[in-house]
Amino acid sequence: MAEILDGLKVSKEIKAEIKVEVEKILESKKRAPHLVAILVGNNGASKAYVNSKVKDCEEVGFRSTLVKFPSTVSESELLEKIDELNKSKSVDGFIVQLPLPDQIDQEKIILAIDPRKDVDGFHPENFGKMALEMDTFLPATPFGILTLLERYNIETKGKDCVIIGRSKIVGRPMSILMGRKDFPGNSTVTLTHSYTKDIEEYTKKADIVITALGDPHFLKGDMIKDGAVIVDVGITRVDDDSPKGYYLAGDVDFDSCAAKASWITPVPGGVGPMTRAMLMKNTIIAYKTSVYND
Repeated sequence: MAEILDGLKVSKEIKAEIKVEVEKILESKKRAPHLVAILVGNNGASKAYVNSKVKDCEEVGFRSTLVKFPSTVSESELLEKIDELNKSKSVDGFIVQLPLPDQIDQEKIILAIDPRKDVDGFHPENFGKMALEMDTFLPATPFGILTLLERYNIETKGKDCVIIGRSKIVGRPMSILMGRKDFPGNSTVTLTHSYTKDIEEYTKKADIVITALGDPHFLKGDMIKDGAVIVDVGITRVDDDSPKGYYLAGDVDFDSCAAKASWITPVPGGVGPMTRAMLMKNTIIAYKTSVYND
């Protein structure tokens, strides 16, 4: 039976470490790090996620600001707010919660964010630096996975790593990071997706499988080899007859995979808490490198 890669436990450790850093900052009479979140519209999942980020800021001692816009906001209004945050000496990092309404060009919004305040790690400048193995902000979910593997000392050097899903925020950056010359890294990486034929031929040979599909229970136990490390990024609401009316499911069929794997992340409590913790980590990094943190 697989051992659990406990993202909830590790995320609490990381936030506790950040809190100690913030206490030292405040003791030296400097201002607290400041994270701003922009929320457009009333998407339930986005609201819940942003509210959790505000709570995380309170836990570690950051100052946080939530900027809300109606779903009818114009692209120019949103760009004006981004320009204001870029220029603000009191803001270390900010995020624009995705997805955005149809009238707004998402790429234009991402490009407008100052890369030095892009704590989501989505700006092309930061993505390019990541690909070149330069110091930069890493996207929060891949950063969280790397940190989880590191804290549990999961061997990655020379291992075969299969990533399922090629999104810009998880799959693609994860494929780059697992192949980098570092730990975790130095893996032989295969990036698979919806057009990959006979995907189980790849997953059955993999030492590490990272799924980021949003397809509940996609990865079954008969698709992996004994002793594989399984990291499940997916989280989907699945309707059921429980009092809540749904349960949260990952991309991995947990029971069948846990019977064969050596390590596995649960859903919830695996990658999700790590993503939030790494946003806090990126914010403290932004604070330390800011010319305005005195």
